[in-house]
Amino acid sequence: MALYNFKRIVVVPPAKDFIDLTLSKTQRKTPTVIHKHYQIHRIRQFYMRKVKYTQQNYHDRLTQIITDFPKLDDIHPFYADLMNVLYDKDHYKLALGQINIAKNLINNVAKDYVRLMKYGDSLYRCKQLKRAALGRMCTIIKRQKQSLEYLEQVRQHLSRLPTIDPNTRTLLLCGYPNVGKSSFINKVTRADVEVQPYAFTTKSLFVGHMDYKYLRWQVVDTPGILDHPLEERNTIEMQAITALAHLRAAVLYIMDLSEQCGHSLDEQLELFRNIKPLFANKPLIIVANKCDVKRISDLSEENQKMFADLEADGLPVIETSTLTEEGVIQVKTEACDRLLTHRVHTKMKGNKVNDVLNRLHLAVPSKRDNKERPPFIPEGVLLRKKRMEVDMPKKKLEKDLEMEMGDEYVLDLQKYWDLMHSSEKYDKIPELWEGHNIADYIDPDIMKKLEQLEEEEELRQAAGEYDSDSESEDEEMMGIRQLAQQIREKKKLKFLESKEKDTQGPKMPRTARKIQRKTLEKEMSDLGLDMSGKDEANYITQTRRSRSVARKRKREESEPPVSVARSRSSSRTPRDLSGLRDAKMVKKTKTMMKKAQRKMNRLGKKGEADRHVFDLKPKHLFSGKRKSGTTQRR
Repeated sequence: MALYNFKRIVVVPPAKDFIDLTLSKTQRKTPTVIHKHYQIHRIRQFYMRKVKYTQQNYHDRLTQIITDFPKLDDIHPFYADLMNVLYDKDHYKLALGQINIAKNLINNVAKDYVRLMKYGDSLYRCKQLKRAALGRMCTIIKRQKQSLEYLEQVRQHLSRLPTIDPNTRTLLLCGYPNVGKSSFINKVTRADVEVQPYAFTTKSLFVGHMDYKYLRWQVVDTPGILDHPLEERNTIEMQAITALAHLRAAVLYIMDLSEQCGHSLDEQLELFRNIKPLFANKPLIIVANKCDVKRISDLSEENQKMFADLEADGLPVIETSTLTEEGVIQVKTEACDRLLTHRVHTKMKGNKVNDVLNRLHLAVPSKRDNKERPPFIPEGVLLRKKRMEVDMPKKKLEKDLEMEMGDEYVLDLQKYWDLMHSSEKYDKIPELWEGHNIADYIDPDIMKKLEQLEEEEELRQAAGEYDSDSESEDEEMMGIRQLAQQIREKKKLKFLESKEKDTQGPKMPRTARKIQRKTLEKEMSDLGLDMSGKDEANYITQTRRSRSVARKRKREESEPPVSVARSRSSSRTPRDLSGLRDAKMVKKTKTMMKKAQRKMNRLGKKGEADRHVFDLKPKHLFSGKRKSGTTQRR
């Protein structure tokens, strides 16, 4: 678990925002109305409260900033040195010191002006003292503009730093730029570090995590280091040096056998010798990377001798290739095992181990006779061992069958069913519906009956029972057929005419078109229909009904109707009463309608999302006496 969580550091606002936030909070949280006829102790208390509240706000915010930022003397040396490299220790301490001084100055200003306000003899004097106190506090904060901006940049950068636990099991990758460090960490962990074919792709520390022997390990990828004096190293290189100096880790020094990184093997070995003091008391492995391009055996005799000397010194040299993944797991296993052994030896050398060993007792039984007592191994286990040694043919799995048969494979799980009678494996399972077996209601002779029906139907067709007798048709039927033929032809002509017309233009609905009686009768006569004596037909009565209401009302009401057809039509029933039997039913319908409307009424009420000014005249803006001038100081 990480010791430090830099992401929790509070945001440092700019000086202007800091002042605005504090003054607006003072305005909102303290009383705003005062009159000159109030007693003087009440007026003093009113303005003293504003000064104290502002001072407390500044004090709390500045204290929060000072306590949240890590103190370089209290944190782990790795983080202390890393912050010194990244942010400059002196500048960092100076910024925090200035914030602390500003906090104390604000406290002193508030104390002095509260003491003066106790002797204020009028509203005007108390108000001016309050104004001066707030002004001096804001001036102090304005002077800390650069310190606040610097601390905010440090906070943002700290929050983006990887979470490295200096005390956990760690593998540290180091070497020249572009030798394959980032590719290695991408292979052994779930990290996704950018890999590019140019130097210094990695400009800061990156962390990946992996599991080995049920333990969580962290792998740290450091930026490339060049071979020059410590004073000339830049910020990027110094991060790697800091990690090497302070992290208790297994160090993997990665070398490029192919020399594609732009540095010869002699230069890489020289860098190794220069930074070797940083590897003291740490497990060390030399990783000869890019063996897919060139192996140690392909090198010159001098270079081979160089690697042989390293192995003679007790340093393991392992050939790897992050491209083909050859040797990557071997390096990981070797490094982890060496680090675990080293950590155990380190603990054994400490004083704490004696306290633990004193509480442990390992009992070793002594032999009572010379009789051999070999371990008991059950027969089943021995047989299984024997089968594994003989390598008997294994049982074919469904996966193997699928690979063999390809597209012809069909999954058959019924063959594995353990039934009393194996012949019943492929019996059809009865299908039940509402407790009844559907098979009981199926007629077994249904196919036989269907065949008989089909034969009977064929005989009827052969006898000509369904053939229509054209001679039996009388003259009336012939006339109907002829008329139907004419109607079809007319329809086709109409269809062709409508196609030729402009179909894109606006169309009148068929209900709005008015067809003259003469036109309709002529068209129907052409089609062969007898249109004489059609005065009482539906289309004639419809045109009569569409006459104006004024003409209808000319008829005398006193005149008795001659027939039911000519009687005056009664007025239409209102829609809310149509279909209802009596007043009781009407009342019940209205009640049901109101109940159904309740939910919609409730949902239709005004809510938070509606555009509405809740307070047209907020008290803090419209209360108190106003004279000429601005109201910013309020």
